[in-house]
Amino acid sequence: QVQLVESGGGLVQPGGSLRLSCAASGYIFSLYTMDWYRQGPGNQRELVASITTSGITNYADSVKGRFTVSRDNANDFVYLQMNSLKPEDTAVYYCNVYIRGVRYWGQGTQVTVSS
Repeated sequence: QVQLVESGGGLVQPGGSLRLSCAASGYIFSLYTMDWYRQGPGNQRELVASITTSGITNYADSVKGRFTVSRDNANDFVYLQMNSLKPEDTAVYYCNVYIRGVRYWGQGTQVTVSS
């Protein structure tokens, strides 16, 4: 079965950096676009970044220039490097894959940006 496991979240000061990881299993990782979403307090879940099978990336305007998504097809991982973090980046971050009409989610990892 499809499984996504996020890690790397934590508490960081404004201006700091974190690298999130997502380990994928149960499907052919290299064949699917991978997404990172986030859900902040009182907010709807929003798409943060995507990376296609060929490595084409797309970002929400709010994170462009600060976040970088990458993937390791040999080891079935997707990453989100987050720099210059702001308090408004505080959220639970989820990786996601859409396979044959079904959207699969991990359990999420909490990112808190606060001084």
